Amino acid sequence: MSNLDRQATPALCGGRGFVVAEPVRELLSPRSVRLGESTEVRRLLPNLGRRMVGAWCFVDHYGPDDIADEPGMQVPPHPHMGLQTVSWLHEGEVLHRDSTGSLQTIHPRELGLMTSGRAISHSEESPRSHARLLHGAQLWVALPDTHRHTDPRFEYHAELPEVTAPGLTATLILGEVDGTRSPGTTYTPIVGADLTLAEGADVRLPLEPDFEYAVLSMSGEAHVDGVPLLPGSMLYLGCGRRDLPLRATSDTGLMLLGGEPFEEELLMWWNFIGRSQEDITQARLDWMNSSRFGEVKGYAGAPLPAPDLPPVPLKPRGRTR
Repeated sequence: MSNLDRQATPALCGGRGFVVAEPVRELLSPRSVRLGESTEVRRLLPNLGRRMVGAWCFVDHYGPDDIADEPGMQVPPHPHMGLQTVSWLHEGEVLHRDSTGSLQTIHPRELGLMTSGRAISHSEESPRSHARLLHGAQLWVALPDTHRHTDPRFEYHAELPEVTAPGLTATLILGEVDGTRSPGTTYTPIVGADLTLAEGADVRLPLEPDFEYAVLSMSGEAHVDGVPLLPGSMLYLGCGRRDLPLRATSDTGLMLLGGEPFEEELLMWWNFIGRSQEDITQARLDWMNSSRFGEVKGYAGAPLPAPDLPPVPLKPRGRTR
């Protein structure tokens, strides 16, 4: 999914300067962003209070939206570099196309994982014949410098491993929980898991103390480490935890995001992650000149033009508040 904000501002991310090295409970409030004509998302990362969680650097939550009489998601071809995109659905379906030739319909709790590497372009849309409801999350993972120029690729995993406990099913999106690992390709120590809790569930989920974590609420009502969490909100948890108490007051859907704090300093602007002003400027020029990012074939519409760069120099920094 693209960042469709036409007034795109740089997000200065990375570095360990603002990693909380102990357990905390920091509630992040979303901001609303329009995607096309019929989709509104709640953006949790980057946030004024928190730019990254491990290598996770961008989180949008959308729906549930009733799109029975609407076109649904319609995101025209747009570019990415220096990151991975994770498409994750609880309801509905999304048709993915990209410049490597991939064409794949993604359904609930199936993993669509796109590694942009040096350059890729893709589109996302609701199929012409689609389900009534659309509900999901779109997430980005920053690639470390050693892998940010890798070849672009798309992975689709229809079946993912699960970890279960009384009242809990954890589906592994990326990384590992309690010895169970996702097949999705990763480039840094990271974890992403979809948590389904039954009403009345009261469990403790094992964590890695060296990771920092956050929990995104998708649906229902739950207490995460004692903090009530409502849909569309995210709780940042810091580091230093060996487990996480979860208690559901209704049937609940959560996403656990975490990883080792990302050491490198990044510059994120529009749909690009680079390390310098020159990286971003060249990427924008290449996209507008129809070079490097390839062509998305089969989408019925024009590609997205890049917004104007801000008039002030862009500088990569560490984590900022």
